[in-house]
Amino acid sequence: MGNFDLIEYLSRASRGNGSAEGGDIPSLKQIGADHNISIAKLREQLSVARSYGFVDVQPHHGITLRPYSFSPAVKNSLSYALAVDQSYFKDISELRIQLEANNWYSAVEKLTSEDITAMKRLVKRAKEKLNASPPQVPHQEHRSLHLTIYRKLDNVFVVGLLEAYWDAYEAVGLSRYTELSYLRSVWEYHDLIVQALAKGDFDRGYRLMVDHMTLIKDVTA
Repeated sequence: MGNFDLIEYLSRASRGNGSAEGGDIPSLKQIGADHNISIAKLREQLSVARSYGFVDVQPHHGITLRPYSFSPAVKNSLSYALAVDQSYFKDISELRIQLEANNWYSAVEKLTSEDITAMKRLVKRAKEKLNASPPQVPHQEHRSLHLTIYRKLDNVFVVGLLEAYWDAYEAVGLSRYTELSYLRSVWEYHDLIVQALAKGDFDRGYRLMVDHMTLIKDVTA
């Protein structure tokens, strides 16, 4: 008793299921009986597994394996870092710039016409919000646009870091940043980037993306 590791058990269950999602996980009572471990210790280990996003736990549905994502672990750690010192945001922001720049071509080659259409709608909606009276901050559109570009990358770690960045962006208050000249400049760039992607001009899109990253540097300096 005491040597059982629930996360190791879940990883074996994922492999045995042939995927990282779904799967029939026994109840804690059954796991405890099978492996001679107390329910209290299993609950502690289950709490850790949930914090990492490995499982969902719902009443009447039990424990369900989730597809692997790096994001929950990074989000938890980054949330703690920002609570300790918000200057850590500058570091994650610089990392995000490098990730987006280095993975640009791999990401945009996977975009479909439906993705482009969705991004055009995001640009349109964002500009409508900025031109409303009173103006609204199109943060969700901002987040969705960038993640749409990169979400199909075959690298769960890059995607997870980018998702965590946008949570950090909200945590430090930039999602509420209301300087209209800044926001309008950002969305003019976004519009041009989407236009370049629609034309298949990935080089122009890349240059625009890199140029517009200087805006966030100016805001967080």
